[in-house]
Amino acid sequence: MNTAYLLLGGNEGDRLKTLRECVAFLCKEVGTVISASPIYETAAWGKEDLPAHLNQAIKMETDLSATALLQQVLAIEIKLGRQRQEHWGCRTIDIDIIFFNEDVVQTRDLVIPHPLMQVRRFVLQPLSDIAGAYIHPVLHQSVATLLAQCTDPLAVTRYTTDLTADALL
Repeated sequence: MNTAYLLLGGNEGDRLKTLRECVAFLCKEVGTVISASPIYETAAWGKEDLPAHLNQAIKMETDLSATALLQQVLAIEIKLGRQRQEHWGCRTIDIDIIFFNEDVVQTRDLVIPHPLMQVRRFVLQPLSDIAGAYIHPVLHQSVATLLAQCTDPLAVTRYTTDLTADALL
């Protein structure tokens, strides 16, 4: 069994509904969700003039390899209306593989750990909620330490909703 940490996010359409649907697809097609962070509303990173995202980190157990997981999450993105038209543009959903076990993967199509995670507060905050003690296999620092050192000034605020993270599971 493999352990994967994923970051889910989107800034188009009914963002909360899409997160719910994404988690349902992941449970059906990828594996078991072990934990989920609270949902955060986050400023767009890379193109700050775009609408805010909703983001959530999840920890999953899966029988899939890292490459098979990538293929499955890309298929789920398409099912949820993702269209890749512009780098860092608006999207209904984006599913990033942040960590996969303690593996370091570098292929043409997949890099794990996610290469920009340590400079993105919108990744580190929800990830820290469920994996603060996890040690980055390349940087050799905990997620909590990376969050404390992060200089990303963009807003990451807990999303106000009556839904708890557990309700999405």
